[in-house]
Amino acid sequence: METMEQPVRRVLLKISGEALMGEGVAIDSRFLERLATELREVHDQGVQLALVVGGGNIFRGVSSGALGMERSSADHMGMLATVINALALQNALEKIGLTVRVQSAITMPQVAEPFIHRRAVRHLEKGRVVIFAAGTGNPFFTTDTAASLRAAEIHADLLLKGTKVDGVYNADPKRDATAQRYDRLSFDEVLSRDLRVMDLTAITLCRDNRIPILVFSILEKGALAAVIRGEKRGTRIGAD
Repeated sequence: METMEQPVRRVLLKISGEALMGEGVAIDSRFLERLATELREVHDQGVQLALVVGGGNIFRGVSSGALGMERSSADHMGMLATVINALALQNALEKIGLTVRVQSAITMPQVAEPFIHRRAVRHLEKGRVVIFAAGTGNPFFTTDTAASLRAAEIHADLLLKGTKVDGVYNADPKRDATAQRYDRLSFDEVLSRDLRVMDLTAITLCRDNRIPILVFSILEKGALAAVIRGEKRGTRIGAD
């Protein structure tokens, strides 16, 4: 079985808000429970674990529901949606015995710590899971950019992007049966081919800080732990 180049010590996992959705509900409790179990397995391997979760299951600033709204207001609503998801994930993780801290880029001391870089790193060093909420705290930036920024700030060895598909394809695999999955890409290939793995700012941040990205299916049971064990899954994006 093929493995990744190096073992990872500290990772940041980015999960889309849409991945949390169930049929007819914004947050699927069964998926949360399974995800929490897999995150605990990763944590038990000694990996320091940080997360960024999107808010698209509740509200997105660029969605049809935001039509007619001033962009800054709509984006702030989307940031608040990520806080809701972060608290739901925190609850699921704490129920199975993990110690979790939510840090928000928007100050709301009643529900979350403010984002403080050194405090976040200290939490990780003490074995706590850290969930970064409210994006960057600024409108016009995606949660993918927030994930790349936080990964750079905590000196993550790897940014995991958990999606609904098992990697990056040369076409939409849902629409094109001949679409082929890439095993490996360089940052420059992602940018030049406009593959839309993450937005331009997010990819550039990872490239400039030499943080590899691994895109995999968060919906595939066991995939997260398998990636951390070193099994070759999804698409790896790096400097070469």
